[in-house]
Amino acid sequence: MAMPTSPETTFDLLIRNGTIYDGRGGAPYTGDVAVAGDRIAAIGRIENARAGTEIDATGLAVAPGFINMLSHAYLTLLHDGRGLSDLLQGVTTEIFGEGSSMGPLRPEDRQSLQALDPALTYDVTWTSLAEYLATAERQGIALNIASYIGATTLRTYVAGHENRPLTTAELETVAGLIRDEMSAGALGIGSALIYPPAFFASTEELIAMCRAAAPYGGRYISHLRNEGLGLLDGIAELVRIAREAGVPAEIYHLKASGRDAWPNMPRAIAAIEAARAEGLAITADMYTYTAGATGLANCIPPWFHEGGPEALYQRLSDPAVRAEIRHAILESREGWENLYANAGGAENILLLQVHTPALRHVQGKTLAEVAAQRGTDPIDTLMDLVREDRSRITTAYFMMSEENVRLGLQQPWVSLGSDAGAIAAEGVFLTRAVHPRTYGNFARMLGRYVHKERLVPLAEAIRRMTSLPADNLGLDRRGRLLPGYFADIVVFDPATIIDRATYAEPHRYADGVRDVVVNGQIEVRNGSFSGVFAGRALYGRGRR
Repeated sequence: MAMPTSPETTFDLLIRNGTIYDGRGGAPYTGDVAVAGDRIAAIGRIENARAGTEIDATGLAVAPGFINMLSHAYLTLLHDGRGLSDLLQGVTTEIFGEGSSMGPLRPEDRQSLQALDPALTYDVTWTSLAEYLATAERQGIALNIASYIGATTLRTYVAGHENRPLTTAELETVAGLIRDEMSAGALGIGSALIYPPAFFASTEELIAMCRAAAPYGGRYISHLRNEGLGLLDGIAELVRIAREAGVPAEIYHLKASGRDAWPNMPRAIAAIEAARAEGLAITADMYTYTAGATGLANCIPPWFHEGGPEALYQRLSDPAVRAEIRHAILESREGWENLYANAGGAENILLLQVHTPALRHVQGKTLAEVAAQRGTDPIDTLMDLVREDRSRITTAYFMMSEENVRLGLQQPWVSLGSDAGAIAAEGVFLTRAVHPRTYGNFARMLGRYVHKERLVPLAEAIRRMTSLPADNLGLDRRGRLLPGYFADIVVFDPATIIDRATYAEPHRYADGVRDVVVNGQIEVRNGSFSGVFAGRALYGRGRR
């Protein structure tokens, strides 16, 4: 359909002759996209018009920018605002808040956050989540950002790392913090329940948090309390929270962890479908790999973390406590998620990132390899490394099946999240290993599962990376190529887009994305960063 324009019509940007996937999942069509300022001005066959910049997209897909539902780029973007590992895959929006968020912060929380990653350059000058978002935008970022309020951050604000129920007064304080952050634009409540101190929170506490967020259009999103043998119980808890608090809810990185739990994946999908049939807005996101990644310290049961990291490091120097930890790891799978057991042993646990330069030689090695080099038992090695590095030590755990990954990616209510930072293959980032999902999650979906395996049609895959997450988040005029929508656009080759990062060589950019536009500004042209930082802080519907 030709758009009614005249030779005098001038746009800022015209993307011509592309195969347009508008994000709604329908059949693509050949056409043009016109951008004026930060918005899409027209779409279709645009004739007799000019533009300050024209891009020929003949033979290429033109789609809305991809939305990363689970990003940990909150500090990496302060250090390097380009976020190239995601931007070069066509990602234009990063969503934060898996359990912890950048606010609200007490003075001691600000100090801990400042010391969280000593290798990165950033200054914690904010106190609230809203102030963080404004700080990042002001500093200059290439991607849009938005965030949930971390349930862990809220609990820590009033109770530190104590293992106890919150008092009535503490819950009232938390509700006030939620009201403040939601009215300033937070998306809702995000939890990560396998990790202490979030592990210490009751379901009722989480319901109370979500009820406080609900009047502002708040949502709930959760790393379930158990993704292994207790997966179905974890989903049941999330569904209960959604039902009783009256909020939509999403499952972070849907998976069945550990060989014994693999049969739970079809059952988990059935449970989600049943909740959706009941009328509850339950969705999920995934990454496209069979290995997860979290802390090596999280192989240690949560109750040994009470009091915080320093208390854990002290316990790891006590032979009696170490014996208790060993017994729990080897013999217990009740009441917590045993990552060591889920991985099937030390040979399936890959060390990625330490803080201490003297320990960098263990990065890229399995726990079994390091134990053999040291001549120590793998569990002793695990405890020693956590104590020596005085950090959680980022670690990959190989514990999912490819069959279940494929099954999850076929579900129409599943979007994508990298569960990683947005970084660059240069500078300080090269001093650490990372999970390849950092550089490849979205490109892998499009290159492997869509183009090569035909697991999902391209138009449907794009819908689930654009309009589905935008709608689930309540983002204003994002996720579609329609007039009046913000011009977040990716131009890519569906036949060549592919991930290149591996566990052995993780710092490798994806191939196939040619151009990326963020808020109407060209961020990537012909595969290279343009030097423009057009990213913005995005806000939920409760902002006043």
